[in-house]
Amino acid sequence: MAEPGVDTRTRSSVITARAAATFDPVGRSVATARAFVRDTLQGWGYAEVVDDAVVLTSELVTNAVVHAGTAADVLCLRSEDGVRVEVADRYPEREIPLQGGRTVAHPDRENGRGLLLCAALATRWGVDYTPTHKRVWFQLDLPERTIGTRSAGPVVPDALLPVTDSRVRVAVAQIDRGGAITAWNEDAEELFGYGSEQVTGKPLGDLAAWPHTPGIGTGLVEALRLSRWEGSYGIRCADGRVIPVYASHLRVRDAEGEPSTVCLLVREYERAVLQTPQRQPVSDAGTESRTTDPFEVFIGSPAPEDLDGLLQRTVERARDMLDGDSAFLLLATDDETELEVRATTGLPSARQRFARVPVETGASRYGSARMPAVHEDLAAVPGAVPLLEGTGMRSVVTVPLKVEGRLTGSLGVAAESANRYSNEEALRLQFAADRIALAVESARLGELERLRRGSLSFLVEASDLLAGTLDRDQTLALMAQMTVPTLATWCAVYTIADQVSDPYLSYVLHEDEDRIDGLKALLSSIAPPDPVPTPGARVWSAPAEAAHRAALSTSMRELGGTSGPLSSGIDATLATAAVVGGETVVLPLVARNRVIGMLTLGKPSDDHFRQEILELAEDLSRRAALALDNARLYSERVAISQSLQRSLLPPGLPDIPGVEVDVIYRAAGEGNEVGGDFYDLFPIRDNAYGFAIGDVCGTGPEAAAVTGLARHALRLLAREGFGGPAVLERLNAAILDEGARSRFLTLLYGEMWPQEDGSAILKVVCAGHPLPLRLRQDGTVVPAADPQPLLGVLDDLELYEQTITLDPGDVLLCVTDGVTERREGTRMLGDDGLIEVLKTCTGLTAGAVAARVLRAVERFAQEPASDDMAILAMRIPEPRHGD
Repeated sequence: MAEPGVDTRTRSSVITARAAATFDPVGRSVATARAFVRDTLQGWGYAEVVDDAVVLTSELVTNAVVHAGTAADVLCLRSEDGVRVEVADRYPEREIPLQGGRTVAHPDRENGRGLLLCAALATRWGVDYTPTHKRVWFQLDLPERTIGTRSAGPVVPDALLPVTDSRVRVAVAQIDRGGAITAWNEDAEELFGYGSEQVTGKPLGDLAAWPHTPGIGTGLVEALRLSRWEGSYGIRCADGRVIPVYASHLRVRDAEGEPSTVCLLVREYERAVLQTPQRQPVSDAGTESRTTDPFEVFIGSPAPEDLDGLLQRTVERARDMLDGDSAFLLLATDDETELEVRATTGLPSARQRFARVPVETGASRYGSARMPAVHEDLAAVPGAVPLLEGTGMRSVVTVPLKVEGRLTGSLGVAAESANRYSNEEALRLQFAADRIALAVESARLGELERLRRGSLSFLVEASDLLAGTLDRDQTLALMAQMTVPTLATWCAVYTIADQVSDPYLSYVLHEDEDRIDGLKALLSSIAPPDPVPTPGARVWSAPAEAAHRAALSTSMRELGGTSGPLSSGIDATLATAAVVGGETVVLPLVARNRVIGMLTLGKPSDDHFRQEILELAEDLSRRAALALDNARLYSERVAISQSLQRSLLPPGLPDIPGVEVDVIYRAAGEGNEVGGDFYDLFPIRDNAYGFAIGDVCGTGPEAAAVTGLARHALRLLAREGFGGPAVLERLNAAILDEGARSRFLTLLYGEMWPQEDGSAILKVVCAGHPLPLRLRQDGTVVPAADPQPLLGVLDDLELYEQTITLDPGDVLLCVTDGVTERREGTRMLGDDGLIEVLKTCTGLTAGAVAARVLRAVERFAQEPASDDMAILAMRIPEPRHGD
C-alpha cells in the first residue's frame, strides 16, 4: 500500500507531455473528468494504468465538485516511467491525513474514500495545500515492458520442425493512424476472402475478432499504437467464419513522419513462422554458469509475463516433455468445486477456454483432481476425464497444482494410443507442476486484481450512464450496449410488465449487426426463459437446441433436392446456429422484490463465460434492473400526469359562424401540459357562445387544480342561464370555499352573439385580468373593457359587464400576464409593447395574429419563458367580394 508523502518529482523525472482541464461544480463533471483522463492516457499509449487512473480521478473529482462544491482542476503529467495526475479544488480544508496505522477515512463514507483508493492503487500519492487550493496527486508507474532480442536456433531433425501447409501464406496489412486499412496483399485476399478494394479504408476493428475482457490484456486500438506487439486473435472472413491467426505488429513511420502499423498474420497453427524465439541464457566462455532454476528449465527463459501466455507455454512444454498428443491446464474456482479450462493444445475446438468441469468426477481417488491419476485406457472407464470425451484420446495422466496445500488447478497430458503412461510419467509431470504452481497462482491473482480494477471502472461508468436517463427504451438499449461486446457476443433483454404477464423480448443486440435479425427471429420462435428470482447466472440451452434443429432441418431439405429460396437461406440458418452455439446464460432482473425481466447473454459456437465475467454481469444486472424499474415508474407517473392534465384542457374549439378563432397555450415547467393559465370557448345555447381566459396565482399542479374548478364551473353556470357578473360572483364563492387550497384568480369572461350583418356583439367582464385589446381595420388598438376586482380575495363582489360590437375586420386579442410580463433584465414587454405588436397585425387571420404575438414574446428575451402563457385571438372576417 502506498503511503502519502510530499511532492516527489525530481530532476531525473522529465515531464514529456501534459494535459489540463477544469470542470464546473456540477454532477456531470465527474463523468466528463473520467473521459478526459481515459482519452489522455490512451492517447499517450499508457493503457496499462488507465483503469486505475480513471477510478482515482472519479473519486477525487467527486470530492471536489460534489462534496466541496467547487470547480476541479485536473492535470495529467507524462514521464518516461509513469503518469502523475493532480486534482485541485478551491476549498482548502486543513485536514492532514493521519498516518501511523490510522485510516484516512471510514471506507463506508463516500467523502474521503478517494484517499483510501489512492493508498491502495497508487505508487505514490500526497496532498498539498495553498491558501486558495487543495491539491491531491497520485503517481502510477508503468510496468516494465520486455524488449525483444535476436536469436538463432540449433539444427534439429526434420521430424521436429514446425508443421505448416504446403503453401505458407503471410497476410500483410498496413494500418494508418486512425486504424483504417491502407494496404492489403494477395496472401491476405487468399486467407480471408476480401479483395483489396473491399477493405481499403475500413477499420481493422471491423474484421478483427478481438477478445474483450475488462481490465485484462491490451485492446486492439492500444495494440496498434505499441511499437511492437505479438499475439493471437481472430479475423472474420468473407464467408462469416472466424479464422484464428497469429499476428506480429510493427509500428513504423514514413518519410514525412506519419506513423502506421504493419501487421503480419498467419494461421494460428503456423505461428512458428512469426513467433519470436524465446531468449536462451548465454554464458561467456571462461565464466561460471549460474545455478539453473527448475522453473526456467520447464517454462524457458524469459517466462511469459501474462497468465494466458504462461498457461499456454505450460501445456505445450508438458505435451512435449511426455511426447503426448494433447495437453490441458485447468484452474480451480475459489470454492475448489469446479475447474475452468484455461489452456489446451492438440484438442478440438469444442474444448474451448472457460468451460467448467467438476473437481470430483467419481468416488475413487482417480475421479478426483486433487490427486495424481493415470488412466491407461479411457475406453474402459467412460467419463473418467469429461474434458476428453469424444476427442479420440485413449490414455491420460493428470496431476494437481497446489499452493500451500490448496488445490489451484490441474495439468494433464493425453495420447491417442492406450497404455502410453505409467506412474513414472506421473512423477515427472508432478515435479514440473510443483515447479510452476506458485508462478501460475501468482499470475492468476495478478489477473484477478486487474480484472477487479477494470470491473470497478466498468461499473462506475455503467452506473453513471444508467442514472442519466429515465427513458425505458433508452435504458434497455444501454443495458445491451454495455454488455456487448465487453461481456458477451450477443445480448437479449426480456421484460415482464406485471406479475401475470409473460416475458416479452424487448431488445436484441449482437456485435455483428448483420446477425441481429436472425438472432431476434430465433429467440422469438422459442419460449422465453422462466422468470426465476434466484440470483446468479443459470445456463439456458433452448436457443442452441432450437438453432441446431433449424440448421439440421434446412440441411435435410437441401439434401432432398429442394431449390430456390431455401437454398439461399441455408447460410443464414447456419450463421444463426453458430451465433448461439456457445454458452448462453440468463440473469434475473430483480427490483423491489419483483422479477421485472431477464438479461440473457450468449457466446458463439464452443465459447464459454469465465466465472469473473458472470459475477460482473450479475453486478451489472442488479444496477440495470433498478434503473429499468425506475424508468417504468417514471413513465407510468408521466402517463398519469399527462392524462390528468389533458383532462383540464378544452376538448376542442367549436366552429363559430362568421368568427375566426385561434388559441396558443404554453405551460411553464418541464413535463407540464397545463399550468395556472387557462382558456375555454364553448357553446351556451343557439347562436350564443361563451369564452374565457384566466390566470390562477402560481404555476404547476396546485394552480392546475384551481384551473379545472374554474373552467368546469364557468360552463355549468353559463348554461344555467346566468349572466356574466352572476357567473363570476358564484365562481368567486366556490374558490373561497376551497379554504387553504384556494388561490386568487384573474379572469376575462365574455359571451358572444354573431350577427347576420357579419358583426358580432360581445358582453365581457374583466376581473383583475389584463385588458382585452381591440384592433380595428384602420390599425388603431384600444382596450375593450374596464378593469374590475379579481376573484378569490373578497367575499362580496359587485361586477358589471360591458357590451362591445366587433365589426368585420376587427380583432379581439386576449392574453394572460405571461405575455405582458415577459422580461429581459430590467426591460418588460408590457401593455404598450403588446399594443405595438398588435398594430402590425392588420389584415391578418386570427391564427396569424396569435402566432405573431407568440413570436414577439419569444424573441423579446433569450431565456425560456418562466410563466404560463395563453393567447386567444378572435377576428370578424371581412365579407368576400361577390358575397
